[in-house]
Amino acid sequence: MTDANSLDKPAESGHPAPKHAAFAQVARGFYPVIVAVFTATLIISNICATKGVEFFSGSSVVLGPLQILPIATDGAFFLFPLAYILGDVLSEVYGFRATRHAIYTGFAALLLTVGCFFVAVRLPAAGFYENQEAFRTVLGTTPQLVLAGLAGYFVGQLLNSATLVFIKERTKEKHLWARLIGSTVVGEFADTLIFCSIAAPAIGIDTWQSFVNFVIVGFIWKTVCEVLVLPITYRVIAILKKKEPTYAPAQVDALHD
Repeated sequence: MTDANSLDKPAESGHPAPKHAAFAQVARGFYPVIVAVFTATLIISNICATKGVEFFSGSSVVLGPLQILPIATDGAFFLFPLAYILGDVLSEVYGFRATRHAIYTGFAALLLTVGCFFVAVRLPAAGFYENQEAFRTVLGTTPQLVLAGLAGYFVGQLLNSATLVFIKERTKEKHLWARLIGSTVVGEFADTLIFCSIAAPAIGIDTWQSFVNFVIVGFIWKTVCEVLVLPITYRVIAILKKKEPTYAPAQVDALHD
């Protein structure tokens, strides 16, 4: 085995000097790319979620404790479902252990993002910079939103992955639709409930009807998105299973490897 320190030494007699510079090998496969997109989606979603959004604000329809209209949600409603679709792909193809690593990576990236925003907002603004308050308003996340995003993401993604792998242990390669939808229902509900419970006051949701609407709309929207993109998810998973040379039955229970 070559010692890294020996690379700095001149080649001994009879041993030709290396022709090129030394580098470590990067693991091949699609996993790093999916993790990168997964992490970026989480970061962008948590920034967009700081904005409260309301549709049909001129209408008012109430059914018991549920406010049908207007529809209240957050600014990440159109993007966050992608994180769960990617989480499903990771869990189905690479297993619970690899998906846990991706979730931990995303969690660390979110913490870094929050830390950087915290510092940037508090740096002294230059005399010519006129957007300090706007910058603070957009990126100066409140502790409630930070806690809501991190807690909802962490619990929801782990439950999503564990549920999918649990079902797959029993169905093997059959009934992919059942584990994709089943895992989404469990993970998205936990994520939505936790996030909405913590974040609702911070984005201006202050009535019981609005809160119930916030939770139900978020949960139904994310679940419907999963169902609508099932054909695409199926195709992506099929391609990855075919292209990944190490895809094969595991030797141990995937939830305990």
